[in-house]
Amino acid sequence: MKLSEKIVELRKANGMTQEELAEICSVSRQSISKWEADIALPETEKLLILGETFRVSMDILLKDELTLHAVKEVPGCSSNAVQKKKRGLYEGILIKESVEDDSILDILNIHKVELWNTGGKPRYWTALFFTCAREDFPEQVSKVMLSEPDTGNHWFVDFKADNVKYIVLKDKILKYRIGNQAEKEYVRSECRKSGISDEQMNWPE
Repeated sequence: MKLSEKIVELRKANGMTQEELAEICSVSRQSISKWEADIALPETEKLLILGETFRVSMDILLKDELTLHAVKEVPGCSSNAVQKKKRGLYEGILIKESVEDDSILDILNIHKVELWNTGGKPRYWTALFFTCAREDFPEQVSKVMLSEPDTGNHWFVDFKADNVKYIVLKDKILKYRIGNQAEKEYVRSECRKSGISDEQMNWPE
C-alpha cells in the first residue's frame, strides 16, 4: 500500500477534508491533493506531522508492505476531533543545555536547530525549534529543566499552544492567555521570584 493511498485512507478515517489536513500541515490544499495522487512526496517535517496527527509510526507510513490495520482505532472522526488535536500542539524553542535529561527530546518534533553564540560560558547554546503533541508536555519538561541557583543560571523554556503562553521552570508551570495583561504580569512576578530578570522575559508571543 503506497504512502499516497495511506494518506487518503487515514484522512477519510478521521473525517477530514483536504483543506483541514492542509491547515494542520501548514501547506496548501493542492499539496495534499498531490500527495494523495502520488505526484509529490511530503517533506520530512510534514511526515512527522502526519504521523502525530494520525497516531501512526513512520514505518507504517513509509513502508509499502505495511498496511493500515489499525486505522479504525484512531480516536475521533469529526471536525471537532481535528480542532481538539490542533489545540494539543505545543510549539516553541528549547535550549538543549537547559535540560538535565536528553530523553525529553524523544517526544519532540524538531524542525530546526541553531547554534547561538552566548558571548560567555558555555560559548554556544543549541536552540531546538520544536512542536509537541503530547498533552502532558508541560509536566514532562518541568521535571527535567535544570535549576542552578548557585551559578546564577535560571533556566526556563517558553512555548505556546493556540493563544496560551507557557513559561516552564524546574517543577513549576506558569501560563497566561496571550493578550491578558493581568495574567501575564502575574507570571512575570512569579518569574522574578525565581531569579529571572526582566530582560530574559522578552519571550515571543
